[in-house]
Amino acid sequence: MPTAITQERFDFANRNGERLAALLERPQQRSRAYALFAHCFTCSKSIGAATRIARALAARHIAVLRFDFTGLGNSEGDFANTNFSSNVEDLVAAADHLGREGHAPDLVIGHSFGGAAVIAAAKSIPACRGVVTIAAPSDPGHVQHLFHDSLDTIAAEGEAEVELAGRAFMIRRQFLEDIAEKSLRQDLARLRRPLLVFHSPADEIVSVEHARHIFAAARHPKSFVSLDEADHLITNPADSDYVAEVIAAWASRYIADGAG
Repeated sequence: MPTAITQERFDFANRNGERLAALLERPQQRSRAYALFAHCFTCSKSIGAATRIARALAARHIAVLRFDFTGLGNSEGDFANTNFSSNVEDLVAAADHLGREGHAPDLVIGHSFGGAAVIAAAKSIPACRGVVTIAAPSDPGHVQHLFHDSLDTIAAEGEAEVELAGRAFMIRRQFLEDIAEKSLRQDLARLRRPLLVFHSPADEIVSVEHARHIFAAARHPKSFVSLDEADHLITNPADSDYVAEVIAAWASRYIADGAG
């Protein structure tokens, strides 16, 4: 029989005291592990890939907390004041909240820009036993290409409104300066956690070459799984279910059964 899943919605505070909207999904029966999921750039916890992967993991007895980064979805704060560093801080705040509830995350999972963030955040999440990236860039600065036409305006005026996926976002100079300063190479070399990298050779947003760079920079144990014809947003439910199935099987080597 399918595993029954419960949902719990709540808020937790980021470093600045702003409330971030979260959703914890877990099986009604005992969870064998807890995972923290980071969504893609300018997305939200409700995007299809995050929703489907989280629920598929919960069905496999891995509870998943997903939340909206500052200024996105139902979370407080101004997106224009955020950057890669603040995303990492939000992840650590989410992990700390889970820890206070007695469920410190065993796994951190990130999709796209969220994948880069979980690599950077892992060192600040002591309970983390495994890191998973899905279609992640090897360099946070990769997202700059999304608003390349506005770079001169941002440099001259300090900010510019850009359209991303049909929505308007304010991008400020501080965001560009932050991603320019950040490199994942050292974080990967010092990860000291098992790493699972998913990427599709057909990804037209973040080239599969990024997966190669991530894999090369990390030390063992590390694994790479090709998503074949999947698109960047993992819109095919079959691909989401496959990702969850592989994560659950892979994680069984590293997590203790019966997390509660």
